[in-house]
Amino acid sequence: MKCARCGNEYPSEYYFKTKTICRECFDKLTPAEQERAKQPPPMHRMTTTAFTLDGYRIVKNFGVVRGIIVRSRSIFGTVGAALQTLVGGNITLFSELCEQTRADAFEMMINHAQEMGANAVIGVRYDATEIMDGVTEVLCYGTAVIVEPETH
Repeated sequence: MKCARCGNEYPSEYYFKTKTICRECFDKLTPAEQERAKQPPPMHRMTTTAFTLDGYRIVKNFGVVRGIIVRSRSIFGTVGAALQTLVGGNITLFSELCEQTRADAFEMMINHAQEMGANAVIGVRYDATEIMDGVTEVLCYGTAVIVEPETH
C-alpha cells in the first residue's frame, strides 16, 4: 500500500491511520487536518441496515454488493491479547483488529457499489466465519441502489 502524502510503500494497512495516510504522516497533520482525514467518503452517509432511506425513493436496484476480508491474527497480536486477558476487560488488540476488519469489508462493499453506479446501499449486513483456527472471513453485504430525494 502507498501513502497518499509521502508516497512510501508499506506491506499492509497496519501502517495506515486512515485509508490513504500512513501513521507517520497522520501524526504530522494539524488537529483540523486529522479530523478531515478521518471523515468517511460521502457515500457512507447513504447506507442503512433498513431497506429504505427516509426522504429518498429508490429509482434503480443493482442487486447485491459485497466486501470480503479474510484476516488472521499475528503471533504478536495473539500474545499481546493473551497478556491483556490477565487483567480482564476489553481486549483492545482484538477489538481494534475486528473493527479494522469490519471497516475494510464495509469499504470494499462501498467501492463495489460505486463501481456499479450506485449512490446508496440498503440492507447492509455483516457476517463472519472462522475458516480455520485464527483465520476469519468477514463479509459485509447489502443492496446497491440509486436513490433520489422524494418530492412532496
